[in-house]
Amino acid sequence: MAHPSQLGFQDAASPVMEELLHFHDHALMIVFLISTLVLYIIVAMVSTKLTNKYILDSQEIEIIWTILPAVILILIALPSLRILYLMDEINDPHVTIKAMGHQWYWSYEYTDYEDLSFDSYMIPTQDLSPGQFRLLEADHRMVVPVESPIRILVSAEDVLHSWAVPSLGVKMDAVPGRLNQTAFITSRPGVYYGQCSEICGANHSFMPIVVEAVPLKCFENWSSLMLEDASL
Repeated sequence: MAHPSQLGFQDAASPVMEELLHFHDHALMIVFLISTLVLYIIVAMVSTKLTNKYILDSQEIEIIWTILPAVILILIALPSLRILYLMDEINDPHVTIKAMGHQWYWSYEYTDYEDLSFDSYMIPTQDLSPGQFRLLEADHRMVVPVESPIRILVSAEDVLHSWAVPSLGVKMDAVPGRLNQTAFITSRPGVYYGQCSEICGANHSFMPIVVEAVPLKCFENWSSLMLEDASL
């Protein structure tokens, strides 16, 4: 959960998000070193009147500043490609959930069950209980078992939406007439918040996403209760 004046990312709640955080730190350190070197060169050029005649026409320096950027780009590209392939892999999901974007709410369908689906609307500010978050709470949470591969099928009913939960490292566009898929594994029990990340109209800010990760036994009990309510 983000907090006021936070500068970094939210705490990782999935293995993919942990990899993304490590890659961010890796790339940021490279950018920091490059910026330091460039700043030093600028200060040195401005503050001295001396000229080194060997730097004005040097094959060795030209070779270095041609090869070095290429090596740096490779050091950035290889971890990036690795994470891209990790994010694209979906291995034997335990639960498949279809998330459908509407103006302006989400509907969820657990496709492994015969009749388990519900709509998820934002809780208005005046109806919030103490401790709940404004513009982030939903009347029905998407409940998933912890430490289990979850596949999300994302689409939209009307306009473009985007299903995004930052702490899980998940963001997938919801396009009408197209079925996109992504996957995640929650590392620990908890409640994770997200929002629609594609401008979709007047109430774009009012369609939150709430994912609740619970132990498998609790998930089975919850699904049984939902199925009983649907049959009534």
